[in-house]
Amino acid sequence: MSTAKAKKQKSTANSILELVVIVAVALGLALLIQAFVVKPYRIPSESMVPTLQVGQRVLVNRLTTRFGEPSVGDVTVFHPPVGSEQMPLDQCGQRMPRQTACDTPTPQESEVNFIKRIVAGPGDTISIVRGRVIRNGKPTSEPFISDTCSNDNGFACTLPRPITIPPGHWFMMGDNRGESDDSRFWGPVPTAWIIGPAFATYWPPNRINIF
Repeated sequence: MSTAKAKKQKSTANSILELVVIVAVALGLALLIQAFVVKPYRIPSESMVPTLQVGQRVLVNRLTTRFGEPSVGDVTVFHPPVGSEQMPLDQCGQRMPRQTACDTPTPQESEVNFIKRIVAGPGDTISIVRGRVIRNGKPTSEPFISDTCSNDNGFACTLPRPITIPPGHWFMMGDNRGESDDSRFWGPVPTAWIIGPAFATYWPPNRINIF
């Protein structure tokens, strides 16, 4: 074999090896970013209409809850308590009086992911009237919610008896208040179960948006 041919084969082998290393590093970085920084998430239901439609994709910031607490108003991905994904919808950790939202989750964390909006945090007292949150005695401004509870005919649209959110917990509700399975039925979510807030939508292209 000539020296030139040997050098060419060696160069080709080095190029292939370099390409393999680049692909491996890129995949490793992508997995690292998804695990610790940014994670994509697909909207599976109509619970966040009109803010998010079924099939939309969002990007979730996983760093926020590592270096600080969530914020009321954030659209957030989290693990709900065990029982929240099953029927019947009422899976509260304790028996609640009628016309009262659940204030006690079951103690186990579910493996499924939900996306809802944080409407109240630790120490807040809330009630719900026609789908709108009354927090600490004052109606909150919620221009983003659907009108499915406007006639008070949706599921659990009005729960007038106040509850207080326990320390280290966050109360989640879908923007589609008459069609959302949320903290009203299975209780607030501990901080440790929160993955992070959604900060952008990236699919479909005609609905790209920054929160």
